[in-house]
Amino acid sequence: MKEEFKELYAYNNHFNQKLIVWLSENLPNVSDKSIKLLNHLINAQQIWNARITAEKEFEVWQINEWNELLRIDNENYSKSLKIIDNYDLNSTIEYTNSKGIKFSNTIKDILFHVINHSTYHRAQIATELKNNGIEPITTDYIFYRRKA
Repeated sequence: MKEEFKELYAYNNHFNQKLIVWLSENLPNVSDKSIKLLNHLINAQQIWNARITAEKEFEVWQINEWNELLRIDNENYSKSLKIIDNYDLNSTIEYTNSKGIKFSNTIKDILFHVINHSTYHRAQIATELKNNGIEPITTDYIFYRRKA
């Protein structure tokens, strides 16, 4: 299971990085909504990593410095890989969500959620780009696997 998660996180990082570069190249035409969604998906991965490792969390909707997004995403990826390598994925953690409600989930469920959440928001960004006349990049998992 750990190897499968590593592959999914490599895919996630690959297309997050490509999306950040693509948006940077088109930044004057990129909507505020796309920028907000991109920051949110990057923040969410940091938040979930921090919940697992008991570190300080980002704000859910904080807007990061644009020139820092590639670095933050790479740090998220590195931290996620360390979690995959060093934690029992079947163990359960307790955490408090952004609304102050307490929950518990297994680490493997959290790791899967992050991938699913990122894919969802990349699709929202693609739709927003199309609505603003920008052809989005394709970020489907199967395209990532075809490159291998």
